[in-house]
Amino acid sequence: MADSKYSQEIKFYKPKLRFIIPISNFHYPKKLFNEFKKTKYNFRINNNFSKVIELCKEIKRRDHDTWINDIILNTFIELYNLGKCHSVECYDDKKLVGGLYGLHLGSCFFGESMFSLKTNTSKFCLLYLLAILKKNNFSILDSQFFNPHLVQFGAYEIENEIYENKLKESLKIKSYFNNIDNFQEILSLLQSTSQRS
Repeated sequence: MADSKYSQEIKFYKPKLRFIIPISNFHYPKKLFNEFKKTKYNFRINNNFSKVIELCKEIKRRDHDTWINDIILNTFIELYNLGKCHSVECYDDKKLVGGLYGLHLGSCFFGESMFSLKTNTSKFCLLYLLAILKKNNFSILDSQFFNPHLVQFGAYEIENEIYENKLKESLKIKSYFNNIDNFQEILSLLQSTSQRS
């Protein structure tokens, strides 16, 4: 992480407790899911990765400056070019209005950042991501640090020792980040979870 987008260095942190979103039994607010079902937005993966990370870098955060500087931005674009990163993107017609990106290793997806230019579009991208991870048998969706906004999706903290054991096993399994072209299949994968609030 960088102290700000203008910083010329990055720092490495290890949280005492790891924050993860369960893939097979995640939660979602019923109201959000109903809006997602009726949405007129289009979703794509890896269509404009560099724009997604640039918008994550530039979006104004209420509490503090972004932690994405040019070093992080350029590193993740290079990782994307190597096939190690992915983005989920939400479009209103042809305009990018929401998105997220993360790192993919083994059967793990490490969520890095998200942005919304319209209400709930980053959350819609998270729902889309969860369906992709579930369909493709990913075992970890790592959100790293506690975020109160993600608790509504069933996110929780686990001890580092438990996390590292799970990580070690999950890195041995190869999952593919394959898109799901049929939106009805996305909805079906999300509805098959019993955890709604």
